[in-house]
Amino acid sequence: MKALWLLLLAGFAWPAQAALTVLACEPEWAALTEELAGDLARVSSATTAHQDPHRIEARPSLIARTRNADLLVCTGAELEIGWLPLLLRESGNARIQPGRPGYFEATNHVELVEQLENIDRSMGDVHAAGNPHIVTDPRNLLPVAAALAARLAQIDPANADDYAARHEDFAARLRSAIARWEQDAKQLRGVPVLVHHANWSYLARWLGLEVVGDLEPKPGIEPSVAQLGRLLETLREHPARMTLRSAYHAPRASEWLAARAGIPAVELPYTVGGSEQATDLFSLYEDTITRLQAALP
Repeated sequence: MKALWLLLLAGFAWPAQAALTVLACEPEWAALTEELAGDLARVSSATTAHQDPHRIEARPSLIARTRNADLLVCTGAELEIGWLPLLLRESGNARIQPGRPGYFEATNHVELVEQLENIDRSMGDVHAAGNPHIVTDPRNLLPVAAALAARLAQIDPANADDYAARHEDFAARLRSAIARWEQDAKQLRGVPVLVHHANWSYLARWLGLEVVGDLEPKPGIEPSVAQLGRLLETLREHPARMTLRSAYHAPRASEWLAARAGIPAVELPYTVGGSEQATDLFSLYEDTITRLQAALP
């Protein structure tokens, strides 16, 4: 009977167990980790595309997930400064504390724009290290992916070859897609736009958009009617072709201004899950370009 049982067991292929538990601070880093790790990691995100990553609540359920993580993948550059320190402290997880292999910041591997030497709170929600919204330019994913694949291999050396192979495949597909997207988006170069928040700087630099104004009077400060009225006046001298906002920003301000200026108010997904079409990193940028192109007359 025992021999028969062993024979039956031998006939079944047991499913592979994920080697790592990974918590990403934002959906884009969860998607990137899944590209690089596949079924070698159980991956979840602390936030969704419809949550402002500057401000979320460190709920007990999120603390529990942080406590069990082998790797924490975040944006950095103080994007999560309002909630991540509390999450790390309450989790008691030594593996993912800053300075340990289990703590990874994407912005450490990218040249940031808009770095400031002297800041104070009167300037609004600004970041001294630079603009942290690197996800809006897919070229930034290339150095981040290389560093993240190396970190996965460091934490899980038994599967290092798998991470390296998946990274090579992802980088090749992304480079090919970037070349195609840049060709498709040529007509966007030089197009003047208004932005709700300064989270489109990398997108603008990549596609050649010209940002002529911000709806927020200061970063993170919701625009008032008076601010929008002043901005409407400036559009007479410096017209824009559209307003841009992310999926996690309320539409009222951009739609108010767009209606009075006679231009489209465009909601972009910003990250994976920000629209029905943006289901992964590749469809994120495809949908972004499609929405921008559709707003042109």
